Amino acid sequence: MLFSRGDALHFTYDSEHVQIEPWGPNALRVRATKEHTLPAENWALSLTPPSSSPSISIHDDHAEITNGSITATVSSRGKIIIRNSKGQRILEEYQRNRVDVEDPKCSALLVDAREFKPLLGGDYHLTYRLESVDRKEKIYGMGQYQQSFLDLKGLDLEMAQRNSQASVPFMLSSLGYGMLWNNPAVGRAVLGKNIMSFEARSTKVLDYWIVAGDSPARIVEAYADVTGKVPMMPEYGLGFWQCKLRYQTQEELLEVAREYRRRNLPLDVIVVDFFHWPKQGEWKFDPTYWEDPDAMIKELQSMNIELLVSVWPTVDKRSENYDYMLEHGMLIRQDRGLRVAMDFQGDTVHADFTNPAARDFVWKTAKKNYYDKGIKLFWLDEAEPEYNVYDFDIYRYHSGTVLSTGNAYPVDYARAFYEGMVKDGKQKDVCNLIRCAWAGSQKFGTLLWSGDIASSWGSFRDQFAAGLNVGIAGIPWWTTDIGCFCPVFRLHGHREPMQPQHGTTGGATCISGAPNEVWSYGEECYEIMKKYLLLRERLRDYVRGLMTQAHERGTPVIRTLFFEFPEDAECWEVEDQYLFGSKYLVAPVLYKGMEKRQVYLPKGAKWRRFDDGEVKDAEEFEGGKTVEVDCPLAVMPVFERV
Repeated sequence: MLFSRGDALHFTYDSEHVQIEPWGPNALRVRATKEHTLPAENWALSLTPPSSSPSISIHDDHAEITNGSITATVSSRGKIIIRNSKGQRILEEYQRNRVDVEDPKCSALLVDAREFKPLLGGDYHLTYRLESVDRKEKIYGMGQYQQSFLDLKGLDLEMAQRNSQASVPFMLSSLGYGMLWNNPAVGRAVLGKNIMSFEARSTKVLDYWIVAGDSPARIVEAYADVTGKVPMMPEYGLGFWQCKLRYQTQEELLEVAREYRRRNLPLDVIVVDFFHWPKQGEWKFDPTYWEDPDAMIKELQSMNIELLVSVWPTVDKRSENYDYMLEHGMLIRQDRGLRVAMDFQGDTVHADFTNPAARDFVWKTAKKNYYDKGIKLFWLDEAEPEYNVYDFDIYRYHSGTVLSTGNAYPVDYARAFYEGMVKDGKQKDVCNLIRCAWAGSQKFGTLLWSGDIASSWGSFRDQFAAGLNVGIAGIPWWTTDIGCFCPVFRLHGHREPMQPQHGTTGGATCISGAPNEVWSYGEECYEIMKKYLLLRERLRDYVRGLMTQAHERGTPVIRTLFFEFPEDAECWEVEDQYLFGSKYLVAPVLYKGMEKRQVYLPKGAKWRRFDDGEVKDAEEFEGGKTVEVDCPLAVMPVFERV
């Protein structure tokens, strides 16, 4: 049965209920369930949709709902096709059965588009199947994955959170639409050339949001309008961040900061990494190694350097907070097996940040031991959360099973600190480093970094695709372990040989790697790094402008070429260059021994070599051509738009 109620179009048949409604300009939200009522959760979407006035028409064999430039048609037997304002299909359900014998795709295969397979306990294993409308379609976004493909069409992606993998299930299509899979269940996305499908391993509802737009920028910014935008990046986030695994003592860290100042090098943030605490789950400095944090913070601030401290969600069973958190239901539960989620440096269970009580308790503890001392940044590590074994079917959160709600855990982890810091009143704009994200994380001041990755050329290429795709997926603040032309300029790493152990208590057995400050790689490398440190500082005003765009519109800081030049067909083919904002085209060296490389200059603009900012009287090039450039060790190929 097809009918309208309010601003929504409904289809019901047997136990299934489908609802399609406007959710922002040129956008629709589609939900389906076999429950008696639609579940109330909005997950990543804004609580109330931006106002729209749809047009709904009901006919004998179909119904239509139009919202601006997008129209959904539902047949009398429930099949959904979505078109843009030109009448072009952008989405069509894949249905191969005999439910509708008048459907040209009527088939004896008996495959449903919306398959709700019942599970014991009341949930369903949901599979949603879509036609591959155009085999030449290109797809981007979906989060951060450790693979080198920028175009995701043809890929099989696990929708689950792991160390260095962040599922953020918004995709941008070259066909002129964006789609958010608005379901935090563990699952799978297959973006095939013959069929596309989305799976949720345990859920009660199909829920997605789709928008039509005439440019990638408008689509991504429309998505940001309904899921939230980052705050304004604080001033200290625009400069250089020094980090390593790990500074073991207060004096070691302070001496590094002093050396940066002695050398007159830019430094805005320095990092205290993990195991500066007595035990996991105590969220405080160990006085054995950090004897006077107040004095340390005061000295750093006198040098205009902010301190960032690492926080882990793990709670050691021997920690002072374990019994209280266990008694009050603040820890992740297990349906079976020994209750140890990780055994790194102790038997630990994670704090359950989907529980408001746990968010409040951990924040108040961190506030007393860190924030009240003047610390303005937190490193929310282990945010997936990480397990010794990713047996997602074992664990259960306050919000539900991990299979049904687990991907949203990093959102609530970020939310705990963001809401605490804002509520305290001392900070308006919040930026916290984090190791994982889901749709909507950005509105809680999330700066995603790409996790514990290898130091290899292959891994470097993976980060290239990861950073660009996660920006399209709505997370504009992103960084890997180094990069002058990353959104945030942070150095991190773990080098051999290992350093001597300091002490025997607390986190002492988690020893440090070799020095990784910019002067630690030899004089030749130091001069190169120094040059780019100073260049980034000269670009500070420009970077601030990019952060303003991200804050106001949700625009990525680093961008694919087609994001700025969608009419240039060649820009959709380039996968080894990117734009830092709209002005600088970056063509990094991605392979060992590369001494020359080809650089495509987008059509519709003029370009000249920029490199380290010191190129004089550089030749100007018309866009729409490929040039060959030298790649000496000391120079990264960069072009400036003129």
